This record gives sequence, C-alpha cells and structure tokens, in this order.
Amino acid sequence: MSTAHIGKPIRRIDGRAKVTGEAKYAAEYATPDLAHGWVVSSPIARGKITAIDASEALKLPGVIQVFSHENRPKMAWFDSSYRDQIAPPGSPFRPLYDAEVHFNAQPVALVVASSPELARYASTLVRIEYKARTHATELAANLESARTPKEREGIKPPPKARGHADRALAAAPVKVDVEYEVPVEHHNPMETFATTVVRDEDGSFTVYDKTQGVQNVRDYLCNALGFKADEIRVITAFVGGAFGSGLRPQYQVFLAAMAAKELQRSVRVVLTRQQMFSLGHRPTTRQRVALGASADGALRAVIHEATAETSRHEDYSEEVVNWSGLLYRCDDARFEHKVVPLDLPTPCDMRAPGAVWGVFALESAMDELAVALGTDPVELRLRNYAEEDQNDGKPFTSKELRECYRRAAGRFGWARRDPTPRSMRRGSTLIGWGMAGGAWESMQQEAAASARLTVDGRLTVSSATEDIGTGTYTVMTQIAAELLGLPLEDVTFKLGDSALPQAPVEGGSFTVASVGSAIKAACGAVGETLLKLARKVEGAPLGKPTPDEVEFAEGRIRLKADPSRSVAIAEAMRAGGVDVIAQEAAAGPKQDKYSRHAHSAIFAEVEVDEDFGTVRVTRVVTAIAGGRIINPRTARSQVMGGIVWGIGSALHEASVLDHRFGRFMTHNLADYHVPVQADVEEIEVIFVDERDELVNPLGAKGLGEIGVVGVAAAVANAVHHATGRRVRSLPITLDKLL
Repeated sequence: MSTAHIGKPIRRIDGRAKVTGEAKYAAEYATPDLAHGWVVSSPIARGKITAIDASEALKLPGVIQVFSHENRPKMAWFDSSYRDQIAPPGSPFRPLYDAEVHFNAQPVALVVASSPELARYASTLVRIEYKARTHATELAANLESARTPKEREGIKPPPKARGHADRALAAAPVKVDVEYEVPVEHHNPMETFATTVVRDEDGSFTVYDKTQGVQNVRDYLCNALGFKADEIRVITAFVGGAFGSGLRPQYQVFLAAMAAKELQRSVRVVLTRQQMFSLGHRPTTRQRVALGASADGALRAVIHEATAETSRHEDYSEEVVNWSGLLYRCDDARFEHKVVPLDLPTPCDMRAPGAVWGVFALESAMDELAVALGTDPVELRLRNYAEEDQNDGKPFTSKELRECYRRAAGRFGWARRDPTPRSMRRGSTLIGWGMAGGAWESMQQEAAASARLTVDGRLTVSSATEDIGTGTYTVMTQIAAELLGLPLEDVTFKLGDSALPQAPVEGGSFTVASVGSAIKAACGAVGETLLKLARKVEGAPLGKPTPDEVEFAEGRIRLKADPSRSVAIAEAMRAGGVDVIAQEAAAGPKQDKYSRHAHSAIFAEVEVDEDFGTVRVTRVVTAIAGGRIINPRTARSQVMGGIVWGIGSALHEASVLDHRFGRFMTHNLADYHVPVQADVEEIEVIFVDERDELVNPLGAKGLGEIGVVGVAAAVANAVHHATGRRVRSLPITLDKLL
C-alpha cells in the first residue's frame, strides 16, 4: 500500500471546529421549549427512602414535575433489559426504580423546570426521609467477604496456574514477596455528563448524549424505557473526554429520556462535577506479588494475587494479574483475582483498566528483585524476556519490546545511571532514574462501515463510532483517502450517529483496528466496482487486471507495474453510466491463533526535595511498539496524554472516602488532584517500527492505553532510586517520604 496519507502527521480535521466553538457538545444543543432536569442525590450510602414530599417544589411557577420512584413512568422489569453492551454480571443499577438506596449520591429524584436555575433551587425544597442501614465502603476492612467474581464477557479470567509456583518460590535463592495498595481514581473529563433529548415534530426523539457508544445508548433506552427503535436516535458528534466513563450509559441519559417521553417535550439533564463522583471509577485494589529467582536472575516463580472492590449489585472485574503471566517467561506461576462487594457505585473501565494497577505492582516488584539481585533492571527484564504468551500458549503476532528497551534506554542515557540509591544529585536535590515495561492487548471487534463515492470524486465514509478526543475523525479520513487515492479534502468521515453502520463502543484501543478495518473493506468494495467500470473505458488502457495488480492514487486507477497506464476515477464512473457507488462492509477479528499486544518501555527521571519530600517528574522517555502508526501527530498526543495520566497515578490522584458516610469527599477539581501544566516537563515519545501482517488488516495495534501502562511503576522506581525508600501505596505523597 502506498503512503500518501497513512503514516503522515496530519492535523486534526476537527481541530478548527473545536477551537472556534463550532463543535457542539451534549449540553449545547438549543431547541425551543426546552425543560431542564436537576438530579437530587442521596446523602446516605445504604438504606431506604421512607417518605418524599415534593409539594413545596411543585408550587413554584415553572416547575413542571418532580420524578421519583413513587411516580416514575413504567419501565422494564427484568435485569436483562438494563444490561448494556459491556455491563458486568449482576443487576444493573435502575435509576428511580424503587425506594432502595445502594450508594451515597445515588439519584433519588429528578426536578424538571423551565430553567436550570429554577430546577436547582426547587431541588432544595424536595423533602426526603431515609432509614439508613449499616454500610460498608472500605476494602481493607471487608477482605473476609472477598470472592471470585463471575466471569465478565470480554474480560479474560486469571490465567490457569502452571507448574508449582509456591514450591518454586520457597526453593528460590532470591525472592521478593510484597504487597501494593492503590486507591480509587475518578475519570474527571473536562465535559461533565449531559444529555439533551429533543422531541421532534413527528413525535420521535433525538438524544444528544455524552457517550462512547451511541448504539449502546440507543439499545439501552429502547430496552429499559420501551422506546421503539425507529422513534429514537442518539447523536454524539464530539466528546469532551471520557476515558472509559462513557462506555456504559450513565444515569443522566436515562433520566432525561424518561422525562422527555413522559412529558412529551424536550428535556436536558446535566450532572455537576460533584455528581460525576457518583458514577463508576477505577477500583481500589490490594495486590501481592511474589517473585522467586535464581542467582543469575532467571525467574523461578511468579505469584500475583489481587483483591478489588465491586458494588453489591454487579460483579465488576478487571485483568489485573494476567500481565504477570504475559510479560515474563516463567514456568511456575499462579494467579488469583477476587472482589469485595461494597456499598459503592459499580466501578467502570478507566484508561487501561486492570493493566494500570497490575503492571504497577509487577514492574515495581521486578525493580525490587533487581535490587535484591544487584542486577540492572533492564538486564533483568531481558533475561526473562517472553518469546510467546505463556498465558494462552500462543505466539505473538509481533513483539518489538527488546527494541523498545534499547531505543528508550539509549535516548534516556540509562548507561550513565549509578544504581546506588541516593547516589545521584543535582545540587541539593536527589535525582532518581527508574524504568518499567508495559503491554496492552491489541483487540479487534466486529464493526461495519459504508462508503459512498460520487462522480465528482467526493467520498463519504460512515460508521457509528465516536471520537472521544483520540483523533478518530482524522485517522479514518486518512485511511479512506489512502485506499481510494483521493485528496483528504475530498473525503468526509461521519460518526457519532446511531443510524450509521454498526460499530462497537469506542474504547480498549480497538477503534482503528475495528472501524478502520471495516472502512478498508468498504472502500475495497468500492474499488472493485471502480475497476470493473474502468475496464469499460474506451481503449481499455488498463486491460483486464486483477484488484491486486492496480492501485488508487491521485484520483486515478493505475497499474502497479506501469503507472503510466491509468484511468481517472470520474472517467471510469462515466464510462459505466453511474453517478454514485455505495458499498457497506463489515470486518471482525480472525487471529485467534495468535496473541496480539502492543508493548512499551518507559524511563523516568524524578527530582526529590530531601527536606520537603516533594517529587517532580522532570523527564520521561517512552518507546512504543504499536504496529503501524496511522498518524504520528495524533499518536504522539495519545501517548503523551497517557504518560500524564501515569504521572497522576504515581503522584497525585486518589479519591478519598469518608467511610462514616460512604461518600467521596474529594469530589471536585480543587480537592481531587490531577497533573497540571507545571507538573509535566520533558516527554519524548519514540515509535518503534513494527510490521505486523497478522494483527488486523491495517497492522495497527492501538495506542489509547499503552501510553499509561507502566508509567506509575517507572516513576515509583525512580523515587526509590532517588531516596532509597520504597513506597508501595499510591499516590506517592510527601508524607510517605519524610
């Protein structure tokens, strides 16, 4: 395939719309006679509503209705009706379904009024009485209730044990057996969750929602609220960040659609920043990692156990321990993952779910083992390099992790590192250098796309995927333009509309692999039609070539062997007497014989103030083996964003619960700390060339997650190198170093 567009650092196609304000988000769609809903949240974590009095609120002019479990419209009865495409096992939360309270800040009423200000004020007049029951929200205090979770579709259970890990650990001459604790984290995208439901003139509804899956939301609303498929359409043209929090329909879309259907008018519901902490989150997790090694550093035993929280009503689980069976070669290994049901909202996928916490523990333990052995951390990893995926007994489609180590270490200057803790200084400041490796599964899901080419050379490709800020508009345009040899300005990619061809939710780093492969198939079908028409051109300049013998470039179909023999696309269409060629195609995974993963190596430098215990990450170099890079510019942004997230996990982010109330107290951006510009210094991203003809038709592995995996461990290892103090609970705050 030629590379007129693929592999080029094209500027974001949606960039101008975003910086000029042309881009509209879910809460920005104007419509006449719009009503506004305000969510009333529970102040208790577990119990029952005993009384609701909305009379004072309803007396206010402009207050339209106060919905609660007492007067809600009819909704579905069975759990299955509330299960969205990625719901974990269990009973999904049903807003306003009954009097039961399952978690603090649960929505218990919706005030609908003529303005958001009035709805908010009226919500303070709604009197609700509760009978509280004893709640449990602390993982450490409830470990006795830990159990094996039900298998979650799309999530691999822990790998089967191999060999005799406990016996091998006991016999190993060098060993590390330690525990790590990591907190709850919340996604905190810039755009809070919002939904504007517009009642159209024909009585149907258009739902403008903040989501990572428009068709997931549409199906959920149809099943739960009884909408017919032809009377509801979900649109999400732009998303102001989501990072996994928008994979499942959140309760504001249910409430807005419920109110709009019942009142037969347009309704908007926007959540506050505080209410964003009543949604899913990355779960707090406790882990034990035990590594045994021979004197030369060869791993003899790997044991990884994890216990995480879930809600009482759903069995949410992640792939936390699996990475320890994947990244390094070891014939004696054992893995265990359990969950503890708590009175909290169900956790949800957050950028690189499972891997962020699991790889932090594994790569921190590997650093501890390197110290115990007196071995360089890079050399230890190379000594135990995995040539195949021992979890599944499958070869990798490709793996360039060795080259990642080499390139990143060289660029970072790792060879100059003095391994002795506290040995490197810059003036009075301690300097630490740490590193880690990472991996993320390169998944592909079933997806479909359509391609429509007109005789004037304009191509429109469509799929019901999303752009959550990752560059989907841009890279899909590049793929389509490349395949049919058209200028970028003549290609339009449409997304974010539930009426478009089927696409999975956007997450898991699988969008380019899934939707991009479907676009390749659809454009390939258009190309085959064009080739048939080109054969009808007078004089037959192409002859009768097969599809493999031609290429599309500069608006023409030409022979690969002799580019001078070509036919203009418009000429071919006119010769065939057609004005439009439209094709739809689907693509899905076909590589079950292989293990598909992107890999990374991360090297971090920190400065630690010895007097105050403050930590600054001054430099990060990462090398990524992510298959074919469609757009280096957007790819670099993806990875840099992941690194910033990793710095946040290492040093800043933690959602603090007051267990007396079962409420997250750090429920705003003043108290919940995220890295800001002053916290982020030099970041260098290296893409290692990786040709992969097996992973998917495009050879792309996905980059949304791999950038964050391993970063927290690299920073924590650097802190140990700087201070000699090993911090095994995140985030690393100054009190843990003083």
